[in-house]
Amino acid sequence: MELNRLHRGRLIDHVQLVVRDLDASRDFYKAILAVLEVPVTDTPDGYFWADEFVVSSAGSEAAFGELTGRNHLAFQAKDRATVDEVYRTALAHGGRDFGAPGLRDQYHPGYYAAFVLDPDGNNIEVVHHGEAKRSAPSVVIEF
Repeated sequence: MELNRLHRGRLIDHVQLVVRDLDASRDFYKAILAVLEVPVTDTPDGYFWADEFVVSSAGSEAAFGELTGRNHLAFQAKDRATVDEVYRTALAHGGRDFGAPGLRDQYHPGYYAAFVLDPDGNNIEVVHHGEAKRSAPSVVIEF
């Protein structure tokens, strides 16, 4: 296994958070995902989604009436300035500080990240891995 090569789009199909307050979560995630330039799609069915990330209320059919509990999710940022901006935006939209932006060289050299707790207490990280070459901007799946 190569430690300096990351693959995206082949392991996780989607992640779903089931939250107490869908409106508070919508405000929080729409704000930070806008900074990351990821569009959010609203539905009238008790959930919203962005790429492989789904957030729903406990009343939505997909949730089975249960909250998911605390999770740690890390979103990719294109640069350090974006990490800083997402952190500020998250705090302005109901997030709580869980680790200000900075280098986390214990993970690997150049690992720059910030951590916030979302309205449900999920540990949300935004990370820039340093200068790296992408083989493609994303994996596109059409159906």
